[in-house]
Amino acid sequence: MTTDHLTSDRPVQPSRPGQHTGRVRHAASKVPEVTVYFWIIKVLTTGMGETASDWLAHLLGPIPAVGVGGLAFVAALVVQFAVRRYVAWIYWTAIVVVSVFGTMAADVLHVGLGVPYLISTPFFMVALAAVFGLWYRSEGTLSIHSIHTRRREAFYWAAVLATFALGTAAGDLTATIGLGYLGSAVVYAAAIAVPAVAHRWGGLNAVAAFWTAYVITRPLGASVADWMAVGHNRGGLALGLGPVTLSWTVAILGFVGYLAVSRTDVGETAV
Repeated sequence: MTTDHLTSDRPVQPSRPGQHTGRVRHAASKVPEVTVYFWIIKVLTTGMGETASDWLAHLLGPIPAVGVGGLAFVAALVVQFAVRRYVAWIYWTAIVVVSVFGTMAADVLHVGLGVPYLISTPFFMVALAAVFGLWYRSEGTLSIHSIHTRRREAFYWAAVLATFALGTAAGDLTATIGLGYLGSAVVYAAAIAVPAVAHRWGGLNAVAAFWTAYVITRPLGASVADWMAVGHNRGGLALGLGPVTLSWTVAILGFVGYLAVSRTDVGETAV
């Protein structure tokens, strides 16, 4: 699934005989092109957000960690909303912060309030469905490449936050019902291929396929990162929360740095 399937481009009508008829897209897109780098960085941010959330909770305590995460969340989105177009490091910083804060939101329900994953998972599913319903009712589209107004951008980031919270709860649910972290990672690695196959050969709408895959990246990345971090007694590699968080952060910085220089994820501007 690439940007070509997700854009809300429309044909350009020639203004005079002989003019080339091409395609136009709003120049002020606030999201990147959907390439292989998009999916790689997305999975990396999900894993890094999972371990970073737990690491901060251990270092600062749960309540201060949520406070720090909340402030970073607000600051990152303020900067993201302030810029006029997609900027790689600003956008992906916001995604990382939303990943950490979305994890905290799911953990607060389970750890802080004692809500079982069997309840929190469908709760976040309903929350995400509500965001999508309001978004579609208001704008008539859920395409990520229709994000060129403040209202659509607000819906987009509400959906992103909900997907991270849902993915966290779903990943923890499967890990605690007997699959373990590695087993969960295998299940979600297989599951993420389903929307792509359904779109290509089953007639699934491209936008629906994209958002389905987007949700699944969360428990996939989180399960892999948790498996790397937790102790042998929990079926993990025992690398530790800090080292896993830092190593995945370095990987994210490398990919985002490449995109910032190459601009391979920046679409064509309107003409």
